[in-house]
This record gives sequence, structure tokens and C-alpha cells, in this order.
Amino acid sequence: MRILHNINVDFMGKRKFFYGLSLTLFMIGFLNMLIRGIQFGIDFKGGTELQFKIDKPIDVTVLRDNVLNSGNQGALIRTELQEIPRDIFPKVVDMTKKALTDALPGYAPNVVETTNGSVTFQFNNPDTAKLAVNVLAARGYQAGRVSQEPTNSRVKVQIGIADWIKENLRVKLPGYGFELRKAEVIGPKVGNELKWAAFWALFWSLMGILAYLAIRYKFIFAFGAVLALFHDVLITLGLYSALYGVIPNFNLEFNLTIMAAFLTLIGYSIMDTVIVFDRVRETIKLHKSESLYNLMNLSINKTISRTILTGGTTLMSCLVLLIFGGEVLRAFSFILTFGVIIGTYSSVFVASAIVLDYAEKTHHKIEF
Repeated sequence: MRILHNINVDFMGKRKFFYGLSLTLFMIGFLNMLIRGIQFGIDFKGGTELQFKIDKPIDVTVLRDNVLNSGNQGALIRTELQEIPRDIFPKVVDMTKKALTDALPGYAPNVVETTNGSVTFQFNNPDTAKLAVNVLAARGYQAGRVSQEPTNSRVKVQIGIADWIKENLRVKLPGYGFELRKAEVIGPKVGNELKWAAFWALFWSLMGILAYLAIRYKFIFAFGAVLALFHDVLITLGLYSALYGVIPNFNLEFNLTIMAAFLTLIGYSIMDTVIVFDRVRETIKLHKSESLYNLMNLSINKTISRTILTGGTTLMSCLVLLIFGGEVLRAFSFILTFGVIIGTYSSVFVASAIVLDYAEKTHHKIEF
């Protein structure tokens, strides 16, 4: 299938307009990141991710104040907290004690010891302590008798951020049962290490591309291509950050999934740029006496059909994922949707234009 066959568009003549467009988009994103910053997810700043199963269908709007993502009978909650705040912990102990009192009327326990992550209850007799352990386990608590001695009547309960959130949901949404399916806690040190690992992954991927293209073509081609990749990443990141909080109920935090999306974007964008550069190299070999300006336009016009078809089909796939891919893939496909558009035009109006401007300003004749 071929479209736009034998067209003759002066792409290079429009490069200054697109320089201005790129600069405008970059400044929008840069000023936003300067003022608001990048909203990192718990992967990079630490926090807790909890997945609950709800025993019956629930309206998503009911959970909107507490839940970032939800399905009909499930909820995914993210919080920056790794443990219950000290000023909240006594309230959680009271909630746990009330849960026991409601389940075991007439057997009110006494709190004999508390730490920042546990509470120990004293019951009247060992049989009641055993019954309390079963009651707490049924509600999802990690509980056990302090010792296995026949006379032991104490029960120790581990209380974490998941228990606090779960009890709050039970209080605010009576009539629903919540079962904790998954809990992931990432400390701030681990999050910071992941942040730097993501940065170096991005940096070395760009340096590897620079080295490869410098060998395969010429250094100015490699420089133009990598600068175009920086252009794609920075503009997409800036727009992604600027849209945080603008789209209702759409999580646009920067996490490991988004990092993977940017690496995918780099791979896609450089493929498009290499196709254009290949045709430029072939055209220069065939028309050695022609000006680079005309050769660039000729090469881009010859590849524009392939560029539009490839970009269009990729964009349609990204849009399908964006609409129907669910919450897990939505941010990933959101990045690729923006990236495909920006990466396609940067292959034409940024990477190629940089090579042309370098040759014209230095009066350097590019030959292969």
C-alpha cells in the first residue's frame, strides 16, 4: 500500500517553524516541571500499594476519595506511607479493639503493650484468646498467641498501613467486605535507587545509540538523531507532567512502567530516524552534485508514505490500548500515543534539519 506517491513538499523550508513549535512545547513542559515538579509514583519515592477484593459490586464513585483505581469488585490503593503515623496509631488500636469487642461481645480485651507496628491484647482466659486469633485472622489481621503455653491468654496483632485502610473502608462503607489480596511496600532508599537506575538506563541507551549511529553514518547524523531523541523524551515528559491532575481519575505519576514507555519510545523514534537517514545516504550517493537541501527534501518525500503508514498503524494500536487496555496499560499507552506523534515529526523536522543546518553553517560537504 502506497500513499502520497510522487509528492514534492519543501519540508526543510518549514524547519524553522517546527523549531519554534518544539521550543514552545519544551518551555511549557519545562516551566511546569520547574513550578510543579514531576509527580513520582511510589516506585521512585517509596510508599505502599494495596490491592483489595470487595465481596460485591460497588460504584466506582463511592471509592473515588480513597481509591485511585478500581474495578467492579476490586480496588487498588496507593499511598506514600510505609507505616501508620504515630498520631494515628492509637486510633487504629481502638478500631482493632472495637472489631474484637463486636465479634466477641462480653469479652472486652485489655491493651497491655503497643509498638509502632503491633499491639498485644490480654483476655480473660486462654480459650477466648484462641477464639480472638481466629476472629482476627478472618478479618485479615496477622495475629497469634504470644506463646503456646496452655495458660497464655495474650494475643499479639501486627498492624500495618493495610489494616488501617481496610478498617477505614469498613467504617465508611458498611455492608461491604474487603479482603487484602496484595501489599507491596517500597522504602524511600529503594525508591531513590530505582530513580537513579532509571536515569542511567535512559542515559546509557542514548549514548549507545550515539555510538552506533556515529559508526554507521557520520557523527553529525548521530548527533542529530540523539538530539531528536532528547527532544522527544523531554517534550513528552513535560506534557505528561503538565497534564497531571488535569484529566480526572487518570493516574499520571512517573513510575517504572512509564520509564519502560520512554525506553520503548526511544526505540521507536530512532527506527523512524534511521529510515530517513538511510534514504538520505542513498540519495547523496546517487546525486553527488545536488545541494544537501534538495537531497534532504527528496529523501523525506520518498519515505513520507512509509512514515505515515507506520506511525498511523502504531498510533491506532496505542489508542486501542489507551481506551481498552485498562488501568495498568493506560499510562504506558498514553506516553506512546504522544511519543509516536512527536517522534514522527522530529525524525523529519529535527534530526534531518540539524544535519542540514550544521552543513550550511560550517560549509561542510557531506559525502559517503
